[in-house]
Amino acid sequence: MSKRRDLLEPILASYREMGGINHLDCANLPSKRAISQLCDDLLHLLFPGFFSDEAVSIEELPEAAQEIIDQVADRLESEIAVSLRMRDGEKRSEAELGGDAAAITERFVRGVPGVRALLRTDVEAAYAGDPAARSLEEIVLAYPGLEAIAIQRSAHLLYREDVPLIPRMMTEWAHSRTGIDIHPGARIGSHFFIDHGTGVVVGETCEIGNRVKLYHGVTLGARSFQKDDTGQIVKGLKRHPQVGDDVVIYPNGIILGGDTVIGARSTIGANVFLMKSVEPDSLLVRGEQVQTTMDKRSGKISSVTVQMHEDEIDFII
Repeated sequence: MSKRRDLLEPILASYREMGGINHLDCANLPSKRAISQLCDDLLHLLFPGFFSDEAVSIEELPEAAQEIIDQVADRLESEIAVSLRMRDGEKRSEAELGGDAAAITERFVRGVPGVRALLRTDVEAAYAGDPAARSLEEIVLAYPGLEAIAIQRSAHLLYREDVPLIPRMMTEWAHSRTGIDIHPGARIGSHFFIDHGTGVVVGETCEIGNRVKLYHGVTLGARSFQKDDTGQIVKGLKRHPQVGDDVVIYPNGIILGGDTVIGARSTIGANVFLMKSVEPDSLLVRGEQVQTTMDKRSGKISSVTVQMHEDEIDFII
């Protein structure tokens, strides 16, 4: 018998009293460990040779790719079956659920070339948009934004299939590694570049056009949540902004609201807080910045300056 038996009863009492965070006598949940391994395998599949411990030759590629495909498909099919069982278990047979899981998995793997085609444009956008980038290899191996985008684009395929839990688990895996939180439901065009990336948040119903560039700390979020007659938040509504083609949003820009549209070719400056639409070809920046220089010992002010920078200025051109 355990010498810590006296510690058991308070924990069991908590299990009995704190409903809502227990999952007992129910179908299994998708495994966080399996989803983590799935994401690792996906990076190998999406970027062959980049994440392998040993070099992969052209001759070895078919065999190596088949091995990764089998690993991804086996693991994903199993986890999708668990997710569908949670949602539809009482309504459908195990055979039906297993068949659906196999079909979704096959469509997912067939969608990988399309994801790779988009990721190629993302790599190109990063290289073109960052003067510090020395090579495409550096971007694939060292840029957290690309990793977050790669997983989000993959998870989006499963989101469109209405697979419960797994898409969000995948993007949260990327979030924990990169500091970039992109919901799997977000629709993102080609040539997407997140520079630096830490603290970027992109909401579920956000729509992002082609050739969009975001800097660190950008939030594309919801302004408010509509509630029903019982006070519960209404799910599934458009809550997040639409960002047009060729838009640049500088650090810590906060853009909120499902009705907010950032017109094509616009620039949103650093630290701008925005809850209204912006016409195409607009520049929206913060106002004057007053800086005071003071001697810390005497407290005497030696100068006061006003600075106005194009990407830190509150007017629209």
